[in-house]
Amino acid sequence: MALLIVAVVFVNNSLWASVAEADFESAKQFMQNIGLQIDDVAWTIGRKATVRYSSRDGSVGLLPLALNYTVYVKTQGSESYDFFASYEVGALLFNIPVSKFSLLDGYYELVYPPSVSNLTMTGTSAPVARIFCVEKLTPPMSDGSFIRIVIAPSIRSLFSNMTTTSSSTFFVKLYLPVLVQGSAQGSSQSVTLIGNSVRADTEDQVTSVRVTVDFPDATSQQGFDASFFHFPSLNQVINVPPGYDDSVLEFYSGKVEVELGVHL
Repeated sequence: MALLIVAVVFVNNSLWASVAEADFESAKQFMQNIGLQIDDVAWTIGRKATVRYSSRDGSVGLLPLALNYTVYVKTQGSESYDFFASYEVGALLFNIPVSKFSLLDGYYELVYPPSVSNLTMTGTSAPVARIFCVEKLTPPMSDGSFIRIVIAPSIRSLFSNMTTTSSSTFFVKLYLPVLVQGSAQGSSQSVTLIGNSVRADTEDQVTSVRVTVDFPDATSQQGFDASFFHFPSLNQVINVPPGYDDSVLEFYSGKVEVELGVHL
């Protein structure tokens, strides 16, 4: 009888461990889908997208002031960088309690894209978010011990030039989705994204652009710092190639409202 009880407990634990692992893998795919929807919604005012998920133990939340991107520019005739603009951005977190599923304290896995070498991601097909898994316990985390799948909005960088018979211009175009907390907080397992607005900031005669990132929520919510987000670097310099009559920085930020638990 004792052996039977042990066997039943072992089988039951193994079953629930398998369920938790499947839940975790499903959550990774769900967050990748959300990342794609963010890019689709951010640049069209009024566009909406709802993505549903199913999880036994996990839930989605928004860290409102997760990242602060600051941009500095150096213009022709200047030897130092001047402040251009800053953008405070929220991050989406899929939280699974480590009591239900755990890999290792300090575990980190980059889910998408497969590799990242710079603070910004270059190319027309580059994503506008890094998706990764991280497990950190209390301490240092102030909100509990979870394994988290994280969507951290990132800057997409594109470069182009235009030449006419009389002049040539080089363009540095940067794109960043700005996630903000919506007003709705329902009980269903879904995330709704709404394109709220698109803002364009420009600067002429730019010779160099410097982008930095810091972590405002690390002050109020301990643990959400550089060691949590695992950026390959906290700053990047983008130099404009010489030989152009003008060089223009265009920074596009698309505000995206995040509504949790409702289908709008």
